Amino acid sequence: MSSLNFLALLRHPRLSRLFAVRWMGQGVDGLFQSALASFLLFSPERQANALSAALGFAVVLLPYSLIGPFVGTILDRVSRQRALFLSNFLRALDLILIAILIFNGKTGVELTIVVLFAFGINRLILAGLSAGLPLLVGSESLITANAMAVTGGSLFVVVGGGIGLGLRKILTSWNNANHSDSVLLLVAAVGYLVTSLLVLRLQRSEIGPLDHEKPAGGVTQGFVEMKEGFAFLRKHSDAARGIAATAVQRGGLTALILTALLLERNTFHLASDPNAGLAGVAIALTISGAGITCGALVAPFGVARFGRHRWIRLMMTAAAISPLLLAFAQNQILLYLTAFSVSVFGQSVKVTNDALVQSKIDDYYRGRVFAVYDVVVNTAMVTGAVISALLLPASGKSFIVPVLISLAYFMVVGRLLRQSKFNFTL
Repeated sequence: MSSLNFLALLRHPRLSRLFAVRWMGQGVDGLFQSALASFLLFSPERQANALSAALGFAVVLLPYSLIGPFVGTILDRVSRQRALFLSNFLRALDLILIAILIFNGKTGVELTIVVLFAFGINRLILAGLSAGLPLLVGSESLITANAMAVTGGSLFVVVGGGIGLGLRKILTSWNNANHSDSVLLLVAAVGYLVTSLLVLRLQRSEIGPLDHEKPAGGVTQGFVEMKEGFAFLRKHSDAARGIAATAVQRGGLTALILTALLLERNTFHLASDPNAGLAGVAIALTISGAGITCGALVAPFGVARFGRHRWIRLMMTAAAISPLLLAFAQNQILLYLTAFSVSVFGQSVKVTNDALVQSKIDDYYRGRVFAVYDVVVNTAMVTGAVISALLLPASGKSFIVPVLISLAYFMVVGRLLRQSKFNFTL
């Protein structure tokens, strides 16, 4: 059977329901994250610096790594449909609590805890959607399906963020900033409730795990099964190398995002006008979204022409060149060009590697291998944020950070992805 094209997959009676859950949820994620970023980094009374922004990234990403060992265990034992329904419902309730705290201007430990909970749940949701996708479409269409799922989700994050920024601008005109952000969070809570209802369109066992593939033991076996996931990847070194390359790429991307936030907040606009900086970030995200779309659209054709392994290697090489645009001069045009090019090549690496990993594993190991994938990638993202925070000035202007990102990418191509090691294996 030939690979299904994009339009055919959109009409796929089962896969389209999964897309709806993912895209709706990630659109609401964008709305949530824009409200949170506005409150933490772009409020007039808060001066953004590299360390505070890096701390924000750590708060967002660390839950992914901390609960990662248990995500795969849960997804391999309980109905993923039920897990997705309950997770979205709990996330809606959590956002109501976050809205109350922000309404009252709370920025302490209590806010950190509830935000950690929200992003921790999000890890379970995205891992469950990724693990369930191969049960709805044939292996010959995994590249296209992944390109649509991941890229559509990323685009909806951008769209949701844009809607959030637009609504906040309207709300701020007649209310104070904290109250505007809390209203946005209540809108996001409603969006998550809608997402939980969309999950019910999937059958209880439609996205796994299948009864005969459920492992024995309880969910407390998380770290044991993480070890099994690593052991499985050792037998499939190309999948392991692809995961490591994707992790480094995402770590570098996080460092570039931090750079862009500081440039827009403190250099390209007056520090006393954070709304202008927020608008600049919105433009950069929109351009990045266009790059994400292009990267996903070209991936299936690139894979068909060069094969998965060579295509990942080519895209990672191109991604290594991209940060150099921002190394020698920092202005908005070069920032936008960097955002577009890094998004194109990075997204093509990601969707191709997702399909590569999925093609190597049966459902018995799928949950735990994707848990390993998530932990590795998100740990790299936290590392990228912390390292760049230590090197970046408050202005965001830096020659060193873009060059280090480029060098890291080239090292990945030369070592992890070299043809003698990163090639087709059964």
